[in-house]
Amino acid sequence: MWLVKLVLLFATAYVVVVAVIYTAQSWLLFPTWLAAPLDLPLPTTISSLTVETPDGTRLQGVRIPPSRPGDENRLVVLGFGGNAWNAQSLATYLHDLFPDAEIVAFHYRGYRPSTGRPSAAALLADAPIVYDHVLQTVGQGRVVAVGISVGAGVAAYLANHRALSGLILVTPFDSLEALAREHYPWLPIGWLLRHHMPTADFIRGLPIPIALITAERDRIVPARRTMAVRRAIAHPVLDRAITGADHNSLYRYPAFREAVVEALARIVEAPNGRSDLLNARQEETYGLR
Repeated sequence: MWLVKLVLLFATAYVVVVAVIYTAQSWLLFPTWLAAPLDLPLPTTISSLTVETPDGTRLQGVRIPPSRPGDENRLVVLGFGGNAWNAQSLATYLHDLFPDAEIVAFHYRGYRPSTGRPSAAALLADAPIVYDHVLQTVGQGRVVAVGISVGAGVAAYLANHRALSGLILVTPFDSLEALAREHYPWLPIGWLLRHHMPTADFIRGLPIPIALITAERDRIVPARRTMAVRRAIAHPVLDRAITGADHNSLYRYPAFREAVVEALARIVEAPNGRSDLLNARQEETYGLR
């Protein structure tokens, strides 16, 4: 009898844990309270952007113009941070790396001061809206998206739906489902997970240059979860693992900064990264002639 009671106790505990994780998964995947601005000096030229989505959500972003304006061959770097990144901090970080590019980053919905509630589907759907607004605001130019962790999935989705000159993917996973199974093999992820982001599927066969940067000691996104992303890239221009770095310490490594700068340079130099056809498509779509 005691064995039956013990089995029932464990079964009840398991059901409770599954129920809690099912209910709290959005809170765990999108920890909005952690996305506070880093203590970084803000460029004096920083300005705000606002765009409203069809469901009434107001997305707030930041724009930092290039240090040397007036370049006719405008380069726009559109940043998508990780699930605990603040857009202001991301834009400042990218501006430090690419001072001659136009830098734009938006706070995900639900991440203050943006309104709404975050979800994988919503973040993906918002990316083309942000892109369209940026092109209409900034004007014609080559757009390179930089996606970090969850943001890599968002950037990959954008590349599948809009004309980009290239992608820089930092610590990307192949899919949220595969990553969840990696960390929680004892959970019924197939029916439990409400958020889906198949990054590898988004980029498979895309005819644009893509750079991949990973952390050697990443335990949040293990190397095997990036392998499918690597295999899906049709036109790789850089594939580098930063020695000694983990998922969160990566950005403090000089080697990472050097890799990102090199990645953008290779994308710009690649034939698809300089495509006149891309600019023509932007002109036609957004009336920029």
